[in-house]
Amino acid sequence: MLTDREIILTRAGLKKIEDELEHLQTHHRREVADRIRESRQYGDLAEMGGNAEYEEAKAEQALVEGRILELKRILSNARVVDESEVPTDVVGIGSVVTVRDLESNAEWDWEIVGPVEADPEQFRISYESPVGRALVGKRPGDEVKVSVPAGVRSYKIVGLGK
Repeated sequence: MLTDREIILTRAGLKKIEDELEHLQTHHRREVADRIRESRQYGDLAEMGGNAEYEEAKAEQALVEGRILELKRILSNARVVDESEVPTDVVGIGSVVTVRDLESNAEWDWEIVGPVEADPEQFRISYESPVGRALVGKRPGDEVKVSVPAGVRSYKIVGLGK
């Protein structure tokens, strides 16, 4: 569960969370309530074995309500990084960093974001992750070594943008 500490978001991350919350509250919540109503027709809830459809719908309802609470907590503790706050000379939150793996010579663009927005498959990494911590505050041309599950990786910062 999230604590009440400040949660740093980019504008895009804020919008994504607001959109998810709106969808859960207006659409998904209603769909689950409809499933609960319909599933009551499938049998006596007190019978031995109960009503599986009803139990599944109630479990989904609990997940939806939990996610709604989590999103509301994120929004109430959010601080949005304005694009004007994103540094252009050093890596910071909101920066898009081009790095070269010094072993494989492969290059990637990583966006540095808060932990709530992190999505490594989309090359959005948290400033709290090992790679994010190693990159924040560095400049183009700097090299960093990072301990990752596969071992120690060395990267060179070859570009920086927003």
